[in-house]
Amino acid sequence: MRSKEESYMTMLEATAIMQHHVSVILQAKAIEAEKTKCWICYHMADAGFADKEDQLKQAIGLHEKVIEVIDGLTRLENGLAKNLKVVLNKDMMDSATGFGGFFGADGGGDDGGST
Repeated sequence: MRSKEESYMTMLEATAIMQHHVSVILQAKAIEAEKTKCWICYHMADAGFADKEDQLKQAIGLHEKVIEVIDGLTRLENGLAKNLKVVLNKDMMDSATGFGGFFGADGGGDDGGST
């Protein structure tokens, strides 16, 4: 049976790996965004649309896709942050583990360990 400390370390290691994958995704999205910017600047010009309303609809559609990506990444990061708060607050509150001192002796946590 695994100790509590081993379980927490496994959770932290998994979170670190996930954060690395998120950074790779963000790097790829930045490259994609640069290419998209160039395409939009060229193709979304006034001459390419019959009227301003059609141009506005296309621009809004593109913005909605960007917002969906940002929203998805924000939800992922919020979930990871909640997991880290659980691990870190419990460790800091439970001085018997000896793990709390690893992250700081002051007990940290602004929510008083109510998670």
